[in-house]
This record gives sequence, C-alpha cells and structure tokens, in this order.
Amino acid sequence: MSRSLERLTEPLIKQGGSLRAAGWDEALEAAAAGLGASVQRHGPQSFGMFSCSKATNEVNFIAQKLARAVIGSNNIDSCNRT
Repeated sequence: MSRSLERLTEPLIKQGGSLRAAGWDEALEAAAAGLGASVQRHGPQSFGMFSCSKATNEVNFIAQKLARAVIGSNNIDSCNRT
C-alpha cells in the first residue's frame, strides 16, 4: 500500500498564521474552543452537523445530542434522506 507523503500524521494547530504540530488533547481543546467562540459570536444556529447513514444508530444519536443539547442547534441532517 502506498501512502502520500503529504498525509497528516499528527494534529496541527494554526498559530500566528502558520500551522504547528500539537498533541491530541491540545488539538481537541483548540477545536472545542473554536466551536464555542463561533457559537458565542454568531449563535447556535450558525452550527450545523451532517451525519452518515453508515454510522451506527448510537453514533448518530450522540451526534444529534451534541448538536441539540450541547450546541443548541437543530441543524443536523443525514445522508439517509438522499
């Protein structure tokens, strides 16, 4: 199996206009902070989520719970409708 030399092998965080390597905990905290800041600035309806019909029912349930209960948005859809 061949792999691209451009494949990411670790999380990256944008800092000062450039990307730097980060650990998973730091990257997930940065992503959560960015989502939180966006919702704070633009409201929960600025958030949307698209889930996959190939995921388990449990994964799709958690996705909609995150969107609705944590973020406060009803903007969730699935490819089940296509």
